[in-house]
Amino acid sequence: MIRIALADDHALVRAGLRQFLSTHVDLLIAAECADARELMEVVRTGKIDVVLLDLSMPGTSGVDALQAIKAFAPALPVLILSGFSESHYARTLLKQGASGYLSKDCDPDDIVKALRTVFRGRRYISEGVAELLADSLSDPMDKAPHEVLSEREFQVFLRLAKGESIGHLADSLALSAKTVSTYRTRVMEKMGLQSNSDLTYYA
Repeated sequence: MIRIALADDHALVRAGLRQFLSTHVDLLIAAECADARELMEVVRTGKIDVVLLDLSMPGTSGVDALQAIKAFAPALPVLILSGFSESHYARTLLKQGASGYLSKDCDPDDIVKALRTVFRGRRYISEGVAELLADSLSDPMDKAPHEVLSEREFQVFLRLAKGESIGHLADSLALSAKTVSTYRTRVMEKMGLQSNSDLTYYA
């Protein structure tokens, strides 16, 4: 039995996944979480085998949640299920420790296959992600602007895109406002953006 922690802030999505996965005898939704705080409480119990994580959640983002999980339980597989297409964040999140990445418009059977794959300790690479990885190897200079960001810069980018202030960012990341401002400047320079509205539009 694969014990799954399902983290998604939409109750309807959780209900749909719970109903679908319940038809598979080897899959069990052992916990449901609406935000990263609830998820980390579940992770700390050590009673789950796989995390199925939505990338966009209120408060702490899915990216931050992924990092927190990997810091506490490096071997725990985290499968990202996102409303964003694979081309947006798959490569970045796989580099940051995700075991797989699926967009929410995927075939439901792909989720089952992915859960079983990452539970066995392997990474789940969909056909779309495989093509992206192959393209990055054949032409490493041809990257989307957000893919040149460091891990911390990527965090700041996502949070700024959600409209978080420098002060709130500094508090939540335990950094000074000056440091966050420096990261913001780097993000803007690397991505060739001029303002927060440009950043939000890109995101």
